[in-house]
Amino acid sequence: MHYLNHLLEHFGYLGIIFALIGGIIGLPIPDEVLLTYVGYNVFAGKLAYLPSLLSAYFGASSGITLSFILGTVLGAPFLHKFGPKLHISEAKINKTKKLFNKFGPFLLVIGFFIPGVRHITAYLAGINNYSYKKFALFAYLGALLWCFTFITLGRILGGNWVYVGTYFSRYSIYIIAFFLIALFIFYAYKRKRRVLKNASYD
Repeated sequence: MHYLNHLLEHFGYLGIIFALIGGIIGLPIPDEVLLTYVGYNVFAGKLAYLPSLLSAYFGASSGITLSFILGTVLGAPFLHKFGPKLHISEAKINKTKKLFNKFGPFLLVIGFFIPGVRHITAYLAGINNYSYKKFALFAYLGALLWCFTFITLGRILGGNWVYVGTYFSRYSIYIIAFFLIALFIFYAYKRKRRVLKNASYD
């Protein structure tokens, strides 16, 4: 708390940007707590909502892009050699690889909401030679949704913002599962409507 308060008081929006760049790359920065605390400061009138959101989005996008470039240029050896120094363990790398193989680029979106995963997804995208266009489409959407969600939560909850980090770290996997199920239902519904519409024309 003292660290976050010092960061925002002395560096303001610039502090948000650099903290999130470092957090996305893998430095031990509590990203969700930071974003929610930013939202609380918006609630308290110390920061403005839109500049806070834009700063956070720029920081998260810059961090994820830097990770992608490192993965593209330096490949898997960099991740395995320097990952532990960035608090990215082999267990996290292997777990994220399995998720990446299952969900592909979509993990770049939902990975932001999974602690320990968002730090690795961009490296893997670079290692797997994703085009920048494909990477950007998913990663920047994920960054926007992630920043918007936690800053808005902090703004809405006000003094109760501290509970977000606790509950999210505990129940994040269930939140992601619910999100994926809802997305699948929406996709199935849209697909069914499209099929019925095409059938009516026939």
